[in-house]
Amino acid sequence: MTTPTRNDRPIVLSDPADLDPTLSHQVGRTDVELLDETIGQCLARIVAEYPEHDAVIDFYGDVHLTYTEFYRKVQRLASGLHAAGYRKGDRIGIWAPNRWEWTLVQFATAEIGAILVCINPSYRHKELVYAMGQSGVKGLFSAGRFKESNYRAMIDAAESQFSRHNYKETIFFGSERWDELANHAILDLNPVREQLHPDDPINIQYTSGTTGMAKGATLTHRNILNNGYLVGETLQYTDQDKVVIPVPFFHCFGMVMGNLGAITHGATTIIAGPVFNPQSVLEAVEHGKATSLFGVPTMFMAELDEIEHAKAKGKTYDLSSLRTGIMSGTACPTRTMRQVMDIMNINEITIAYGMTETSPVNHQTLVDDPIEKRVGTVGRPNPHIEVKIVDPETGETVKRGEQGEILIRGFLVMQGYWDMPGKTADAIDEDGWMHSGDLGTMDEEGYARITGRAKDMVIRGGENLYPREIEEFLMTHPDISDVQVVGVPDEKYGEELMAFIIMREDTAPLDQPAVREFCNGELTRHKIPKYVQCVDSFPMTLSGKVRKVELREQAVELLGIYQK
Repeated sequence: MTTPTRNDRPIVLSDPADLDPTLSHQVGRTDVELLDETIGQCLARIVAEYPEHDAVIDFYGDVHLTYTEFYRKVQRLASGLHAAGYRKGDRIGIWAPNRWEWTLVQFATAEIGAILVCINPSYRHKELVYAMGQSGVKGLFSAGRFKESNYRAMIDAAESQFSRHNYKETIFFGSERWDELANHAILDLNPVREQLHPDDPINIQYTSGTTGMAKGATLTHRNILNNGYLVGETLQYTDQDKVVIPVPFFHCFGMVMGNLGAITHGATTIIAGPVFNPQSVLEAVEHGKATSLFGVPTMFMAELDEIEHAKAKGKTYDLSSLRTGIMSGTACPTRTMRQVMDIMNINEITIAYGMTETSPVNHQTLVDDPIEKRVGTVGRPNPHIEVKIVDPETGETVKRGEQGEILIRGFLVMQGYWDMPGKTADAIDEDGWMHSGDLGTMDEEGYARITGRAKDMVIRGGENLYPREIEEFLMTHPDISDVQVVGVPDEKYGEELMAFIIMREDTAPLDQPAVREFCNGELTRHKIPKYVQCVDSFPMTLSGKVRKVELREQAVELLGIYQK
């Protein structure tokens, strides 16, 4: 089996028959063919197959497009961009919350081979200037403003710094310039398409940058098109599926798992609103008769709360059309998974695990996996993906059940970090293995369990402690809604543990003695948090990940301990 990777070097995946079954090393099934086409070629094929099927529905923007209508708009915008001088390899940024135009830009830029640079809508001046300059953005699509974010004012303030690089213009959605590009006469783009290849870079996704400077993971047509396609295959999508995507498009969860997962199957993408709102999501499911719903666990928890609150007011949501979906981003409590299956009717919900650098999904549970596997593991490698777990010190593959660092290779591994060859070499070794930095185990059936991040490990008195293990145990407390554990400096032991806890509604806050009592006899003494702080929320990235760096800073401030 061969699949192209960075610099067009072929990587030969291991033959499953040659693998030692006692070791944590596995190759996903290969009975599903990978797509060998560009995003534009795929869209044209789907349009020919399902011309009158719904492609994109935006309830917030009151837009409803069939595949034929959507494709025509893609061709008009692609033609406008080409006429304006944008060419293959040019970087075009997008800085906006979810809207149907976001999806249009995604496919129009791919049509001409421009590289779409996804910019986090929560970015402010310094972060915006960095992303624009680091990637050399030539043109930027942007919202004018949304809620407290005045994008136009921030761009005006930063524009002089953009011009030091490759910058040409900003196109605000709804402006005359937008109308000019989006309504351009359709040109013959075949000469442009002939120059494109599935291994061309097509997307730059900036890692969250919660530690250090953000890095631009550079992804190809082959990377993200196949990742979305295989996610859809695992969810058993057909052209009859309708997918509500409340997760942000600027992240792979939205634009790859969501948009590309649906469109590669002729399914429908449904936009509930610019940002997550549980009521809007449930209304979109009901009115759109959605079959699939995406989200991080906290989103599903908020939707369950909304269902309960609505019920108290005599209102119900018809969610009978739901069948499947993805819960990802962090571990899901068992009770939440059961409620999602029972109350929301999502009996075939799956768990997915990955990282931006792997386009993003590398592991996923199946729609019929037992619930224990869906809450206790992240599934097995998706097709055409090779995974092994190694000792971080020696690089040797560990035995099944032993903890180590998760390594991934195959079609999904990014081309590299944009203009960061050193960082790329640190992340991807000469054999094509992406070093995830995640710690995990693999059981006898090949299911992986994430045990933590290597960088989150706490060393207390010489003992290595993994916050994820402690968090998962504390989540079994009936009054705890969510919990995060971090390390804080300690003169005696070097580090101690502090638990930040979000309580369930109408429950009394837990203090350290109560937490200690709950843990006694279940966790060894050194794994019991010394400090406990109840909070209303955690600092989060827009992609649904907890900013543990900020939590550690809060912990130090709360305790009056200062890092040296």
